[in-house]
Amino acid sequence: MSLPADAALALETFEQAGSWEQRARLLMQWGDRLPALSDVDKVDANRVHGCESQVWLVGALQDGHWQFAASSDARLIRGLVALLLARVNGLSAVELQQVDLPDWFSQLGLSRQLSPSRSNGLNAVLQRMNELAG
Repeated sequence: MSLPADAALALETFEQAGSWEQRARLLMQWGDRLPALSDVDKVDANRVHGCESQVWLVGALQDGHWQFAASSDARLIRGLVALLLARVNGLSAVELQQVDLPDWFSQLGLSRQLSPSRSNGLNAVLQRMNELAG
């Protein structure tokens, strides 16, 4: 399965980061570039449960491909969610089900920094995406 353009860009950017400090800075930058969700979207119905931080997710099907938008109150989580969105936006529902989250963050060199609670939270976000796409 080929990567969406944003995911390929993320992978290239993170592969060039030589140290954890550089990757952490990149992670924050990706999170800062995440478009803000409107207050209308920050409702309980769009909240992803299973995350320690507050995360909101909305999705829309456009021409058979999913586009998601998300936000979080935590800066690090916003960065991780931004990288997840880069990986999944533009996929079909079938492709979305095939996304391997641990593999994706491993490719980015971020898997060691994912605590069990962060991994669980990101898995909850991906599961919610699949529910929306289902």
